[in-house]
Amino acid sequence: MQKLVIKGIVFEYESADELPLREQKLVRQARDSALGAYTPYSGFRVGVALMLDNGEIITGNNQENACYPSGNCAERVALFYANSRFPDSAVITMAVAAIMKDGEPTRHPVYPCGACRQVIMESEIRYGRGQRLIFTGRDKIHVVNSIRDILPLGFDQGSLFNGRL
Repeated sequence: MQKLVIKGIVFEYESADELPLREQKLVRQARDSALGAYTPYSGFRVGVALMLDNGEIITGNNQENACYPSGNCAERVALFYANSRFPDSAVITMAVAAIMKDGEPTRHPVYPCGACRQVIMESEIRYGRGQRLIFTGRDKIHVVNSIRDILPLGFDQGSLFNGRL
């Protein structure tokens, strides 16, 4: 038996002010997008802003539905819209922000659910490049350079069909 150690790298910032200006703007757009989320059941609003390689910015927010799980997370709303509107443009950067029922941002960064992580991985595989992911909180900002840093053993169906597994 061997013990395998799997690591991911997360960069931590004290505030969005430490990020490059274009990423600060993306964080603001993600926070603004969260305000428009439809969350009558949980009150937990999430917003996303994507920067595409063609210069477009796409936003999305979570959409709840009484017939759970028929709603959708902000990450998937934004990615699916971006892929349908600009199918040849890769996501370069994604910013994620969450707002609590009381209208305040979450204290700590909020990470995507497992389904969203897998969809982000598929996007990275589709375009052959990692995405810089910015997870915002009131007290800290976390940044990774690929979803693989927080989903190191994700399902890579392409590997199955290309003989890599």
